[in-house]
Amino acid sequence: MRCVNATAPIASPTFPALLARLLREDPGRPLVTYYDDATGERTELSVVTYANWVSKNANLLLEELDLEPGDVVLLDLPGHWLVPVFLGAAWSVGVAVTTDPTVPHRVVVCGPDALPAHTAAPGGPQVLACSLHPFATRFPTALPPGVVDHGSAWPGQSDVLVAPEPVGPDDPAWAGPDGSRSQGELLASARAQPLPGTGRLLTDHHPLEPGHLVADLLSPLLQGGSVVLVRHADPASWDRRAEQERADVVRRADRAD
Repeated sequence: MRCVNATAPIASPTFPALLARLLREDPGRPLVTYYDDATGERTELSVVTYANWVSKNANLLLEELDLEPGDVVLLDLPGHWLVPVFLGAAWSVGVAVTTDPTVPHRVVVCGPDALPAHTAAPGGPQVLACSLHPFATRFPTALPPGVVDHGSAWPGQSDVLVAPEPVGPDDPAWAGPDGSRSQGELLASARAQPLPGTGRLLTDHHPLEPGHLVADLLSPLLQGGSVVLVRHADPASWDRRAEQERADVVRRADRAD
């Protein structure tokens, strides 16, 4: 098994190229690990498992929700393991992501808490609702008319992704009211922020908050490292979890980095 040099970030121009490189290097190692200290949930995605989730959800965006390269999807999710999955899915087919509802978008991906805000006005963007239950299962009750239940939609999607067109470094990846950033720009910023050691990061930062997308998600992955995301973090758990997860870097929302 080949080990990635953690001091040399992977020179990938696009997210699909990065993921393909990670799959060649060490497909079985952990890539995204998620804890919810309020529920006791722990979910771990290896590189190959993450890639499978990305493929299924990219196909869901294309086939179920009719998104096309260049479209924008609004992600309104808490700091959950599905966030990196949907980012990877969107970027794998040339779809940009936003967290700003004022940016024009065709699809909303949200959790149960945000669902009422996105279904209050009829005629808006298509809504894909995620239950956020373990294993991404369906909602236990009926959803509003027209809302797609993620837990019902993803299992039937193909494990094989064939993008409608090649994804390039100039394709938009992030859309904001002040402009967009391409895949190449985001990855270049990540390469400029290497982490020490193996690049394994433990954090309760939300990956979609300003600055954390690059520093707390893309930088570890580009470095051949991995990320451990924590939601509802128990303050007493940090030292134990850092040792258990062999984290080189710990970044906490209640402390300055």
